[in-house]
Order: sequence, then structure tokens, then C-alpha cells
Amino acid sequence: MTEQNFEVKGTFMMGEDWMPYTKVIAAPNENQARERTYAVIGSKHNLKRRYIKVDAVKAVKTE
Repeated sequence: MTEQNFEVKGTFMMGEDWMPYTKVIAAPNENQARERTYAVIGSKHNLKRRYIKVDAVKAVKTE
């Protein structure tokens, strides 16, 4: 499978506030991009999935 780039937008809990994020994730499909986003943000900020919200996932063109 070839990997595409996906732009993932959403919010995550930092302290008592929800902070916005935008990430470009390489993945074979949208569901896998969502899962990798949970993994990256969760490990970086030591968060559980319930503190990470994904609002939009869309494919981006690579140049």
C-alpha cells in the first residue's frame, strides 16, 4: 500500500483548556491517519484518547 499525506485537525486537552492542533500524517487511509494522530499526540503529551478530539481528516496533495 502506498502512503498518502493527510491533514488532521482537532483539539486536545492541555491542563484545563482545549488547544487546537493541525498535523500532517503519512498513512494508507483516513482511519489509519486518525489512529496515528492519537498515537503521536498521546505519546508526546502523555494523554489518553478521550482527551484528543479529531474534527477533520482530509488528503493533501504532495508536491
